Amino acid sequence: MARKKILVFRELPPDQLARLQALHDVTVANPRLAAQLPTFHAALASAEGMIGSSYAINEALLAQAPQLKVISSVSVGVDNYALSALAARGILLCHTPGVLTETTADTIFALIMASSRRLVELANHVREGHWTRNIGEDRFGWDVHGKTLGILGFGRIGQALARRAALGFGMPVLYHSRRAVDLAKKMPELAGKATHTPFDELLQRADIVAAVLPLSMETRGLMGAREFGLMKPGAIFINGARGAIVQEDALLNALDYGSLRAAGLDVFATEPLPMNSALRRHPKVTALPHIGSATFETRHAMAVLATTNLLQALAGEQPATVFESAAA
Repeated sequence: MARKKILVFRELPPDQLARLQALHDVTVANPRLAAQLPTFHAALASAEGMIGSSYAINEALLAQAPQLKVISSVSVGVDNYALSALAARGILLCHTPGVLTETTADTIFALIMASSRRLVELANHVREGHWTRNIGEDRFGWDVHGKTLGILGFGRIGQALARRAALGFGMPVLYHSRRAVDLAKKMPELAGKATHTPFDELLQRADIVAAVLPLSMETRGLMGAREFGLMKPGAIFINGARGAIVQEDALLNALDYGSLRAAGLDVFATEPLPMNSALRRHPKVTALPHIGSATFETRHAMAVLATTNLLQALAGEQPATVFESAAA
């Protein structure tokens, strides 16, 4: 097979970079670093394959890459890519679903626990030297077990979250997705424990609402003032999906003046979270730095899959996980 030009736009583990270098000519240039930005733009002109994540590959950048045949994203979400432009040019887009499902569900459930039991707040209470006597009711948390969990989105991660909630904590699960899942056939352990529910009804009934939706035109800004207003008094909102799904001003208003008890957030409209963001220090917010899949094991598995996808595509083979918009 003839060697092809590959542009790596976010650093890969050394063993995966070596896989690419053994077969192709590789340029590593992280466009987030000013010193590497000229190399990144220069490499676009001859790049036949690209691999990386967390950087917007828009139409203007694609126009600089006339030889491009495939992009392999080290991510599940593909909102950083100009999908219509890719489709128009027949450029293949691969991503990495599956390998991060369980780790991301772990993180989201950890946010549920932390937000409900006020774990970060109370850990800081100890760290800052304020624990001089037993805490009073003003610092009590709320049980998670037995509460109703509403899940917005019921793909791999949503289903993994439902298993943790229903089977581990005895939580009735309501979920909203474009179509109901045949649980008796696909996930019999959840049959009778998770119910497909209309969107507004889910918001009204759930004690905890967790968003695990992909970002799309339909879901951008989905959670706004009306939606937070529908949530029951004392409810908790969790976002483990994409920050742009939430209208952050509306969330802050619901926390300050509405009946929302708390929020656990792993994602934000702007990342890293700006220093002046009210979400950074809000007493009712547990904020994480987008760590859904951030474990050594999972990030390496994502890199392995993304590298495999790219090599397969450049060899003229069918990649393991091609993004298909109809399945999003």
